[in-house]
Amino acid sequence: MTDGEEHERLRGVAETLSPFSSALGIRTVSFARDEVVGEMPVEAWLGNRNGVLHGGALMSFADNLCGTATLLNLPEGQGTVTLESKTNFLRPIRIGDTARGVATPYHRGRKTMIWEVRIFRGDGKLAAVVSQTQLVLEWQEGGEGADGAQETHGVQE
Repeated sequence: MTDGEEHERLRGVAETLSPFSSALGIRTVSFARDEVVGEMPVEAWLGNRNGVLHGGALMSFADNLCGTATLLNLPEGQGTVTLESKTNFLRPIRIGDTARGVATPYHRGRKTMIWEVRIFRGDGKLAAVVSQTQLVLEWQEGGEGADGAQETHGVQE
């Protein structure tokens, strides 16, 4: 695979969002194997009763960045799921602002990857720090589920 082809493959990984992440309005701003930058608009429906970004929405944003960063470091045929996540909330992000997250690695191994995400408010102040462990999976097709749908199981070698 040429460098150009590899870059396009990585672009596809970085820009492909789950329906949930798309609904949150997350977008990838820049990507590399050692850093993923994303943004998420803080819309009213993502707020809590205090008029600031709900903690769960912020954590979902960080989770998306960590998953994307991990996938950028995996060969085709491997996947990832979140194994552990810890969030330190430092400052609120108000409705109408934009959250900006920067994911960088602590550890990139064959079985797990550990990432730090620093989430900033629009004024550049640090709002949260997330530390997350991603489990690396080999995806294999499973059997049919109870509803007749095909199941996919992650199996770690």
